[in-house]
Amino acid sequence: MRNKIVPLAILAFIALTSCVSKKKYTELEEQYNTTKGNLQQTTLEKQELEAKFAKIQERVDDYNTKINSLKNFNSSLQKENNVKLDMVGNTAVISNSLKEKMRETLKKVDPSELANAKTLKDSMNIAVAYNLKKSIDTSDLNPDDVNINIDETVVMISVSDNMLFNTASYKVKKRAYKLIEQLANVINSEPSMDVMIEGHTDSRPISNGVVQDNWDLSVKRATSIVRILEKKYNVESNRLIAAGRGSSMPIVDNKTSANRARNRRTRIVILPNLDKFFGMMAETQTIEP
Repeated sequence: MRNKIVPLAILAFIALTSCVSKKKYTELEEQYNTTKGNLQQTTLEKQELEAKFAKIQERVDDYNTKINSLKNFNSSLQKENNVKLDMVGNTAVISNSLKEKMRETLKKVDPSELANAKTLKDSMNIAVAYNLKKSIDTSDLNPDDVNINIDETVVMISVSDNMLFNTASYKVKKRAYKLIEQLANVINSEPSMDVMIEGHTDSRPISNGVVQDNWDLSVKRATSIVRILEKKYNVESNRLIAAGRGSSMPIVDNKTSANRARNRRTRIVILPNLDKFFGMMAETQTIEP
């Protein structure tokens, strides 16, 4: 009897133990499922956060790009401010950097000349004329033979026919070559310059074996200068224009021999890029007043 009671107790204990383990297992299983669900939720939330962060980072990168672009734009504006252009008259422009160079030039100009400068255009014309006169040495020439002036920022050099040609001839005198060489040096050192050579005569009629009339003579004189600039001093032909004006544009009336002498001239018309022009002057020579 006693022997039978003991196995029953063991069986009861085993059964009780089995029931507890199954319950515990169920609890653990529920905890696992809950933890798994939480993990999945956390993973989903993590992915959403990463997606939001990526968008935020994209916006930050975009803002940084815009900020850098604005910085570059600001830097560009500062540089552009140095070359900001102002209208001078109806045709020309002048930059801030050029103004500084112009002021340095104007310090060397005779004050009596500056007294006549009422506008920016006037000041620029005086500065351009000063530099150009310094580029072309006329010290050993008769002042009446060479005249440099400015009209609407176009530089014009008028040379008397007495300096360049014999009467009724279009053959250039040897003594004129020094002046033409100096002119060629100025043209060649600034590629942006366009140059027109104009021939002018007085009103007296002319006709001989080689020249038909004043129109013919003025054209032949202009082309003679152009050929020397091109062939002897290597000025590019596409930068040169030869024009004959005949007697159509006199400086004064043709009533006296002195006036007719003034009207017989060759005019060199130069249209420089002013920024480059002053830059060339600053680099290639020291200007003394």
